[in-house]
Amino acid sequence: MIPLSVQLSESATALCVVLILLTTFGVLGVAVLNTGLTRSRSAAHTMTASFCIFTAAALTYFVCGFAWQGFAGRPDHTFTFSGRPWGWIAAEPFFFRGIKFDGSVVSLVALFQLVSVGLAALIPLGAGADRWRLRASVVSTALLAGWTYPLFAHWVWGGGWLAQLGANYRLGYGFIDAGGSSSIQVVGGVTALSIAWILGPRSGKYSQNGIPAAIPGHNLVLAMFGCLLALVGWIALNSAGAILFAGAEGTRVVLVAINTLLTAAGASLTTACVTGVRLGKPDASLVANGWMGGLAASSAACPFVSPLFAVLIGIVAGILVPFAVEVFESRLSVDDPGGAISSHGMAGLWGVLAAGLFAKLSLPISANPSTSRQANSGQLLAQIVGIAALLGFVLPLTYGLNWLLNRVCPQRVALEGEWQGMDLHELGGGAYPEFVTRGDDFVQIPTRD
Repeated sequence: MIPLSVQLSESATALCVVLILLTTFGVLGVAVLNTGLTRSRSAAHTMTASFCIFTAAALTYFVCGFAWQGFAGRPDHTFTFSGRPWGWIAAEPFFFRGIKFDGSVVSLVALFQLVSVGLAALIPLGAGADRWRLRASVVSTALLAGWTYPLFAHWVWGGGWLAQLGANYRLGYGFIDAGGSSSIQVVGGVTALSIAWILGPRSGKYSQNGIPAAIPGHNLVLAMFGCLLALVGWIALNSAGAILFAGAEGTRVVLVAINTLLTAAGASLTTACVTGVRLGKPDASLVANGWMGGLAASSAACPFVSPLFAVLIGIVAGILVPFAVEVFESRLSVDDPGGAISSHGMAGLWGVLAAGLFAKLSLPISANPSTSRQANSGQLLAQIVGIAALLGFVLPLTYGLNWLLNRVCPQRVALEGEWQGMDLHELGGGAYPEFVTRGDDFVQIPTRD
């Protein structure tokens, strides 16, 4: 983390601004990917929901998100444990008041978070596709951007208790995550799991004996194009995060970009091989999920590992994602059309763990060089503590908030609306009005008693 007193040079500030703006390609990539992996009669709805979710996330974060997240060295609320103070939530004013928009590190972090919170909020849309009401998705986004995301981001990026594990308990440098494998990917992934649980599977997805039917996405070319857009956004996301949250110099952006690309490449090629062996032929949608899984896994350790380890992280992600998709779909009956839970949540968890296994922490995270020789000794444990916080606190929290929302504002459309199509039911028009959209002859239509 860059100390609060440090002022970036003009060239570094300009580089950060450009990188943050390029991060929007990651948002676009996820939106396009989700659209390609949904039914044709829900394509316009998915893109409209993506736009509304991104804007709702940015506005909510502007109102109160940064006030809860804050920045290391600025005011926060603490609790005392074992005689040591631990930060749990920031104490900033609402509406970005108190921030000087002069190119300072704090102002750059605020800009960075406006985009990254929108990226995290788009991840659950892939799991709720074809049945998630537009209104409910926007309200759910407000809960994520206004509370869940900034709370955990404060623990990691705002000088909170996970970041303090190094100083207080000598667990490495404390929990590290340069580009958001935890704060963005896993928080979005566990929210996607919560939404999928609450909504239930799409009608016709499972037969009476629980066997899942394959409901292919309507445009895999569009999905693959989204993957390429996401690459540009992720390189920018990881690079900006490395500068702002890991204290990396601008020249290290080259290493970050190489590691991001190699991790995604290793993951997608591995997924193609795995699905080719297990299914007889590579599965295009799973290859796309593998690519996104590689990007998600790359973020945590991107400035801390060599390219060789980046490829290794990608290979493991490429194996993990297709097996996770199968477990969630076939064993747990979780219907995730976009593969968001596996490609963002599970791969993100692996990326967090990989940072503890492979990271060589020589960047100026700690101002005390004398601790460098012992810093890596407890790093893996610090990462495991962060994973425990994600699964033991963030997952129940986001499920509970969305469960309460579902009691007040039902999140799933009616059965008639689902079969009519989300485009016509919620928007009054389809994405492809001049073409006949694909029917559901490949799924089992439920019968009414």
